[in-house]
Amino acid sequence: MPHRRKDAMASMAPDKTFCFRQIHVDAARNSTDDFNPFHEPRRCRDIRGNPYATAIVLGFQLELLIEHEMNLHRDMYDEGEFIARHELHFSNYQLTFANALLPDEPFRLEVKPTLVKSAPPTLSNRVVIRKEEAIVMIGYKRETAEPLVMPERSPGPLPDLGQAEDRALVPGTTYFLKRKFMNTGNAKNFVVGSLCDQGYYFDELEDRVNFPDMFPVSLLSCALLEKAMKEQHDFMANPMVYVAHSISVDRRLARSLRSNDVLNVLVEGPNIAEGDAGLGKSAAGEMLFNCFGLVQDVQILYRAEVHIAPLHSILSCE
Repeated sequence: MPHRRKDAMASMAPDKTFCFRQIHVDAARNSTDDFNPFHEPRRCRDIRGNPYATAIVLGFQLELLIEHEMNLHRDMYDEGEFIARHELHFSNYQLTFANALLPDEPFRLEVKPTLVKSAPPTLSNRVVIRKEEAIVMIGYKRETAEPLVMPERSPGPLPDLGQAEDRALVPGTTYFLKRKFMNTGNAKNFVVGSLCDQGYYFDELEDRVNFPDMFPVSLLSCALLEKAMKEQHDFMANPMVYVAHSISVDRRLARSLRSNDVLNVLVEGPNIAEGDAGLGKSAAGEMLFNCFGLVQDVQILYRAEVHIAPLHSILSCE
């Protein structure tokens, strides 16, 4: 039977308040090669139907902040022992976007008490990001022994990706390939841009190199954008926004990453998706992309289902 940790119930830290500035958005988008015009202060003004007065915060910035606060939560309540004992090697993020967050908007991140299950062993926390009078993001962070996202799927068989053309369809497959390289400098800037402590992950004097889950996953945005460019999508006339992310990361592989390691990002889609926009609102034209991040040739670092919808369909639901 599931139960909530009594110590967590008794001594949960108060919800934290944060605030991004444009410099944080710039650090995050530059370090991940995210050229989405929604994050560029000048270009965002020319997006058709854009209701936002300025650039908006990256979704993956918020998700790295969730990851970091969950890491601190696990440390505080000694939940690492349960994770190690039950070999819960997979971090799972199931998150829905409800509203955009702008620079200079204060917001709170709420981590609910841990729900512990024994059959199968699982740790689960509900997470909510709120700004004044609005929810920005809501969902769950779960630790499991097997991935929750596309657990039965793999991208193979694949040809030698080292010989495959970058930013192109992999021959004989339905996957678009974006080749990236791990870089500690970029990862540090992404961590700092996400309001997190880079020293928690990287310290040269201690020989500590731990790429957080969300850094290699965040490179999905660049892959999706480059795929859309190849397909001649007009970002200014037909703006698209994230609706939801479901992501499973193999922490063993994530912690083994080192600078200059190759990350092959594979993107399949779009497929027409049945889903919710924001909090239970139907999004017309919602699209689903199935994505994999591969390291060491064909090992699956992460699996992701990315839901995207036209901006106008989201606004019409509000």
